[in-house]
Amino acid sequence: MDEEYDVIVLGTGLKECILSGLLSVDGLKVLHMDKNDYYGGESSSLNLNQLWKRFRGDEQPPEKLGTSKEYNVDMIPKFMMANGALVRVLIHTNVTKYLNFKAVDGSFVYNKGKIYKVPATDVEALKSSLMGLFEKRRLRKFFIFVQDFEESNPKTHEGMDLNKITARELISKYELEDDTIDFIGHALALQIDDAYLDQPAMAFVKRVKLYAESLARFQAGSPYIYPMYGLGELPQAFARLSAVYGGTYMLNKPQCKVEFDANGKAYGVTSEGETAKCKKVVCDPSYLSEKVKKVGKVARAICIMSHPIPDTNDSHSCQVILPQKQLGRKSDMYLFCCSYAHNVAPNGKYIAFVATEAETDDPQAELKPGVDLLGPVDEIFYETYDRFEPTNCPDADGCFISSSYDGTTHFESTVVDVISMYSKITGKALDLSVDLSAASAAAAAEE
Repeated sequence: MDEEYDVIVLGTGLKECILSGLLSVDGLKVLHMDKNDYYGGESSSLNLNQLWKRFRGDEQPPEKLGTSKEYNVDMIPKFMMANGALVRVLIHTNVTKYLNFKAVDGSFVYNKGKIYKVPATDVEALKSSLMGLFEKRRLRKFFIFVQDFEESNPKTHEGMDLNKITARELISKYELEDDTIDFIGHALALQIDDAYLDQPAMAFVKRVKLYAESLARFQAGSPYIYPMYGLGELPQAFARLSAVYGGTYMLNKPQCKVEFDANGKAYGVTSEGETAKCKKVVCDPSYLSEKVKKVGKVARAICIMSHPIPDTNDSHSCQVILPQKQLGRKSDMYLFCCSYAHNVAPNGKYIAFVATEAETDDPQAELKPGVDLLGPVDEIFYETYDRFEPTNCPDADGCFISSSYDGTTHFESTVVDVISMYSKITGKALDLSVDLSAASAAAAAEE
């Protein structure tokens, strides 16, 4: 192994695979290794037997659940915004040709004990049963402002500078009620807390706009798309892409040890007695545990059901967001549901996740408000996992470490981390101006 690589990537989690793909497309020489004998790391996709082994040890799954291989249960399930940054990254790398997407049926929000469809346009605002008549009209005005808003055209700014005023100030102009602000901020702009209210309104408006534009894209009931067979397809698609560009993938490489020189800079990775040399190392927190700190933990329930989530219009796939205030919590709770319609379970079976940033040590009690919305479940598994963030200085040690996945059921925060890591590794911004229609053929054809 005398050749030197530009980058060695450790772990085949979603973030690592996307970065490996982007760097390969940029012409860098990439070696990608994983200590596991399967793709995906923390974000792997399990069949029924693997799921049982992970949560129930030596027990066998009951036969009534169907064939093991028909299950593709994503351990980090997240939907993609149809016009969002992740889809742009997938198109930019041309990895879309290995994937088949299908639109997600529904996007819902929890309010005062009930589930409602998230209204995202002026027309939907008037139809929504989430608000009274006068509030509908006020919300409609806000949506029309957002729909017409163009950053480059001051005529659409209604005399406001959205880089100077806060989201709170913009919203107060429309005199919206707290419950309305709650669902716009959390279910449309996908903010994970209320800090956005005191930040410039520009980012908030762009996020609401992204939701509405993504919703319009496939004329489905939600702005989200999801790959057929689940997210487990992504790491493998990126592995194929990387190979096209001369990158090398190696699974099942035990004890991948990062080697540092006298100045503390990474120069290679050793596995099974051989050292591959490199200029930079990219990895998930499990490969360099001494360079990360625990910042929180995620509590979640994984359920197998024989019906859709009640009150979601029989959606075969959907997301329900439970804003923190509705539950008297510090963080939102998320419901994710997918089914045989996306080939992640056998015919008639549904996979549901309930997830949140853990605030206690009792996931079962903490997740109860979400689990109660699911109706009867065939099986339920509870778990918590720690979230880590890097503490190192990549300029000094040449190590670029991703943050652990959060409890959200959409990709917005994940892809922010990927894009910022890309810029740190390459010293340049990622160009995401792509022709979005490149990813729509498959999604539209599935409808």
